[in-house]
Amino acid sequence: MFLFDDLAQIQVVDVIEALGTIAFAISGIRLASAKRFDWFGAIVIGFVTATGGGTLRDLLLDVPVFWMQASRYIWCTLFAFAIVLCFRKYLVHLNNTIFWFDCIGLGLFVVVGYEKALALDYPIWVCISMATITGIVGGIIRDILINEVPIIFTQELYAVACILGGILFSILSYFNVDLLVIEISTAVFVVVIRVLATKYHLKLPILKGED
Repeated sequence: MFLFDDLAQIQVVDVIEALGTIAFAISGIRLASAKRFDWFGAIVIGFVTATGGGTLRDLLLDVPVFWMQASRYIWCTLFAFAIVLCFRKYLVHLNNTIFWFDCIGLGLFVVVGYEKALALDYPIWVCISMATITGIVGGIIRDILINEVPIIFTQELYAVACILGGILFSILSYFNVDLLVIEISTAVFVVVIRVLATKYHLKLPILKGED
């Protein structure tokens, strides 16, 4: 029962959330391994990376925190740890491993965050805000815990990619596009923005102080 507590009620968004959880957890665990954390520390970092954004989202929306309602998020994190443990030599030598898993998790969590707020009948601007929070906060907490400058402040168009993804979700919803198409399109759109922004070094203007 602990493992299959809500299996019968799983929907498409739950699958997207599970994939996002695994992707973000892998990025966190992989980064923890680079910092030479022990197994427990790596699992904690992976779990925080995967659930931090959704936790803040649910607190702001005043709903029960999602990972306290189902066990699958813990299992997804442990599965991600097993992947890193079994394929660590490949992941270590694979260029930009953290970047790719972070991009995938970001795109998937934008969809999850938007739909969570939308289901609660919040206005579009709140849905976009929740999509962004779901996508970025876990990575911020991860980087703080491992004593790194949060990736959102150092990499190209990170939060902006989430915002643009939320806007795309809103536009497609307005034109009554099929929900599955919206979900896939939004996730892919966010990933593409991150990849293009990184490849071509697209950034917002830097706020300069006094000369």
